[in-house]
Amino acid sequence: MIIRLSSLGDVLLTTPVISALQQKFPNTQIDFLVKPQFLYAVKTNPILNHIYEFDKSKNIDLLLKSLQKNKYNLVIDLQNNFRSRKISSKLSAKVYRFKKPTLNKFLLVNFKWNLFKKVKSIPQMYFESIPGLDFNFQKPSLFVPEEVISSVKPGKYIGFAPGSKHFTKMWPIEYFNELGKLLSAKGYTILLFGGSDDKEICHNLKQEIPGAIDLSTENDLIQIARDMKECKLIVCNDSGLMHTAVSVDVPVIAIFGSTVKEFGFAPYSENSLVIENEELKCRPCSHIGKDKCPKSHFKCMLELTPELVHNKIEKFISL
Repeated sequence: MIIRLSSLGDVLLTTPVISALQQKFPNTQIDFLVKPQFLYAVKTNPILNHIYEFDKSKNIDLLLKSLQKNKYNLVIDLQNNFRSRKISSKLSAKVYRFKKPTLNKFLLVNFKWNLFKKVKSIPQMYFESIPGLDFNFQKPSLFVPEEVISSVKPGKYIGFAPGSKHFTKMWPIEYFNELGKLLSAKGYTILLFGGSDDKEICHNLKQEIPGAIDLSTENDLIQIARDMKECKLIVCNDSGLMHTAVSVDVPVIAIFGSTVKEFGFAPYSENSLVIENEELKCRPCSHIGKDKCPKSHFKCMLELTPELVHNKIEKFISL
């Protein structure tokens, strides 16, 4: 049993571990426990035998009884919080838990003491939490069934995923607008991606960027992933859709504001680029993002101009 309840990016980043476990133990049943809203990050994964939903609005005792019947030999708790510990402690199995760099993150955010000896990805940290499982670089994977059809005809597309849960992780919407116009002038059609929380942003960008197509959905992750595969590149924030693009092998340029690569959430792909303001001493101000800039200047994002990002894109791909 693998436990990773949330969030989207974290769940997608478990897939290299799932693949490695299947390769090492090909005859072993591998199950997964996840929150319902992130189910589709693993639902179509052919390696997994059964996926259980952790819905805190339902009777957790019934879930525990179902899990206990499986008599797991090993539980891999990649969430490692109160809920996941409570569940794993009830399964009468050996448990390996994700070793979170909590202290290092706290010191970096609050005192700017960087004790990270090197930048490690979250998948690498997951691997290191499982004795005997050798780390090997594998991209995250999101399996899109063949019957899922693209929403657009083949074309010259660049995708934008402009949303994020927190303000300080969002490149300004007007900057996406300006960048979209620059790319549109070079013959690209902009595809706009997002879930239910991003619909307003995507709608507004569609009105401003010539020819842009709004492909935001009611959190239909599989359709989003399928449509992303039509793009030459995805430009995004530090968000779950950044990891979604990587998981379907699409090149990514990610714009980081209040967060930094040391936390392990940079795009887990060799075909990616992180753009960030490395001159600011106030970064990182959070490891998950904030509702407003603590310094009130928001230079971490505002100084990353559309022209700067456009120039980075030109060097990253041949426009």
